[in-house]
Amino acid sequence: MNVIFVRLARFGTVLALAVVMLGAWVRLHDAGLGCPDWPGCYGKLVVPDSATAAQDPGFAARPLVAAKAWREMIHRYLAGTLVLVCVALGALAWRNRADPKQPWRRPLALLGLIVLQALLGMWTVTLLLKPLIVVAHLFGGLATLALLASLGDWRHTQVGTATPALRLLGLAAAVALVLQIFLGGWTSSNYAAVACPDFPTCQTQWWPAIADFKDGFVLWRGLGIDYEGGVLDHPARVAVHFTHRLGALVAALLIAALGASLFAIRSTRADGFAVLAVLALQLSLGISIVVFHVPLPVAVAHNGVAALLLLAVLNANQRIRQS
Repeated sequence: MNVIFVRLARFGTVLALAVVMLGAWVRLHDAGLGCPDWPGCYGKLVVPDSATAAQDPGFAARPLVAAKAWREMIHRYLAGTLVLVCVALGALAWRNRADPKQPWRRPLALLGLIVLQALLGMWTVTLLLKPLIVVAHLFGGLATLALLASLGDWRHTQVGTATPALRLLGLAAAVALVLQIFLGGWTSSNYAAVACPDFPTCQTQWWPAIADFKDGFVLWRGLGIDYEGGVLDHPARVAVHFTHRLGALVAALLIAALGASLFAIRSTRADGFAVLAVLALQLSLGISIVVFHVPLPVAVAHNGVAALLLLAVLNANQRIRQS
């Protein structure tokens, strides 16, 4: 495989992880609508001053807050750089497609994904932070990260003989983690992170009686609704937060079982340890978010470590599948 391609894919992997974490940083700063238009900011490619922004009557309903606007634009600049990396990978792959060691289908799929991800970024703004679009944008970012990581030509060891039970466990852990990431994104985009301020109970109960699960999981509420700050009432937010905790329990048990199973095999001991270590860190960060009332660095790290846990679980499934 082309050396430049491999190095660029690895650089793109690190950059994609940074974009995912920066997106969380923007969201947690309530800066998702810091620029009410797309791809510019108040009609400019660089954040304008307040006087310039106020000249356009189309933005009268959302006055410029420079700090929020710059956070959003920094995220866009970094995401734009990632787009260029993906385009370069696609061009290199197509040029070298005659090389049997050169993957070209995944790089072309990556180009399609990055276009979709750009559209989701636009819709996140134009549809006023609609939770379903925000979560889809998160999934697009993680899928981009996973595809780039798969192109990095990392050196793999393989499981000697993977039993059907291990294959099933790997698949179950991956599905549970994907569902848990959805719940995490849904919790964040609906501003439900502090709906249960106590731990391990929620609203001082093991099963909160006030939780409104029906209203908490309405995926689509129509157009024209501004979701900045959230639109759910408190019982619905409690239901969302509590469901995220339940999902964390199920996912943690399955991922821990996968990590322990890999750790028990000599050839994949390092992979099992990685899964278990990242899982322990993620659980610690999740608990800290509740106990310390959503400190920004911890919340951003929680998003980044979720991405690393996804890579670890996908890597484990790849090793099992290739055995």
